[in-house]
Amino acid sequence: MSIFGALIKRGARLGQILDSRRGQRIKPIQHQIRTLRWLLRKARNTSFGRYYHFNDILNSENPIEAFKHHVPTYDYNTIYDRWWHMTLNQVPDVTWPGQVKFFALSSGTSGAPSKHIPITNDLFRFNSRAGMRMFFALSRFNVDPDIFTKDMMMLGGSTDLEQGNGYFAGDLSGINASRPPFWLRSYYKPGNKIASIRSWDERIAEIAKNAPNWDVGFIVGIPSWLQLMMEKIIEYHQVKNIHDIWPNLSVCVHGGIHFEPYRKGFEKLMARPLVYMDSYLASEGFIAIQDRPETSSMHLLMDNGIFFEFVPFNESNFDAEGNLRPSIETLTIDQVVEGEDYALLTSTSGGAWRYLIGDTVRFTDKRRSEIIITGRTKHYLSICGEHLSVDNMNRGIQHVEEELDISIPEFTVAAVEVGSFYAHKWYIGSDTSNNVEKIKALLDAKLKEINDDYRVERASVLREIEVEVIPANIFYKWHEHQGKMGGQHKFPRVMKKERFRDWEEFVRRNLVS
Repeated sequence: MSIFGALIKRGARLGQILDSRRGQRIKPIQHQIRTLRWLLRKARNTSFGRYYHFNDILNSENPIEAFKHHVPTYDYNTIYDRWWHMTLNQVPDVTWPGQVKFFALSSGTSGAPSKHIPITNDLFRFNSRAGMRMFFALSRFNVDPDIFTKDMMMLGGSTDLEQGNGYFAGDLSGINASRPPFWLRSYYKPGNKIASIRSWDERIAEIAKNAPNWDVGFIVGIPSWLQLMMEKIIEYHQVKNIHDIWPNLSVCVHGGIHFEPYRKGFEKLMARPLVYMDSYLASEGFIAIQDRPETSSMHLLMDNGIFFEFVPFNESNFDAEGNLRPSIETLTIDQVVEGEDYALLTSTSGGAWRYLIGDTVRFTDKRRSEIIITGRTKHYLSICGEHLSVDNMNRGIQHVEEELDISIPEFTVAAVEVGSFYAHKWYIGSDTSNNVEKIKALLDAKLKEINDDYRVERASVLREIEVEVIPANIFYKWHEHQGKMGGQHKFPRVMKKERFRDWEEFVRRNLVS
């Protein structure tokens, strides 16, 4: 056992204990009140803060209720059109003090292909602090102390960021990797030279080539990308498993998508199991971390520069398309209950205010502020990080209709396994065309055009789309079969695995008959 590793683990354990005791002394709602007051004080002299009377909110008897009363809710389109477009043009003090020099690119559901999410210095500082807290939490898990002296492979976007007019933009993981915190710099792999390669294939090829030169103990990233990386390394060096190259690999920190579909694929690449830790790092901030091994739930970070509001995910607060209704009910951390789904509104040190990030969460342990991610406020297909929205799908189908002059009144899509990869399988209801190859080409090209994440994944993990054209009336027969004809019932644009299996069996029976 390395003495240095043991000391680091002991220090991490001490930090985790102190952090835990601090959390036990102060109730979550108290953390949140302090956080909101800090955010309001920090931003009260910005254009946003003056417009919404932050000084008056701070001086009110109940700042939370005053905040809700004065400040409306925002989604990306509304806050960008009203405020963030000025930030992108380097106007200072818009929604947060100073100029914003970094923007995280994230696929939008409408409009431009990518959202530009402001990454301020304060937000970056809170993200780094959350990363340190996750490192401290690892001391609770059953790991050898030597692991704390090993390299950390952080697989993400390129650190060669796009340069705009006075700012840089790129994938959040690329921004983070371009500015690693001091405590991580000596352990960070693959290093800036390789991480700056923009081509995914070239970057992975360099990682595979250089893999034996690193003593990797941690891998960090989106599961689909990590799996592909390990497969490439194993193939390049003609070994049996990843531990033949990285014998000390012990920990996988993942996030972005649900991990369970990848577990079996990971295990095939290992000589022994890893310790898995989930994380919830969004472009808008570091929201939650898994900080104990007894659960797969994540601890919501109540004191990390984010004020949370929770919107019950129901028809009273959301329309059929997943949009917020004009008058909504929002709850604070002390008002939530376990087992219910909530959409998140966040106010952050990045200059987001009462901002709908689009995720839904469920509390599994209110006392510990532990959550799981349950989905999106709008239907999304994201088996490997492609974040394909229903709006993207509708625009793709509309493009096919216009280009081929056909009618496609119904469609549905699901993710299917293709060997160790995935693909999107589309059922398209049309009585005016069965030209599958043209439909595939047009649809795939349009989705790549309007969704950056889809384009990236199609070049790596996501295989060619599959399309089956069927008579439109089969969709309506399914409605009848389900007892859901007429009224407000709509055919699901995205189907989950079990339901999709039933649907395919139904289609086969009806095509035969």
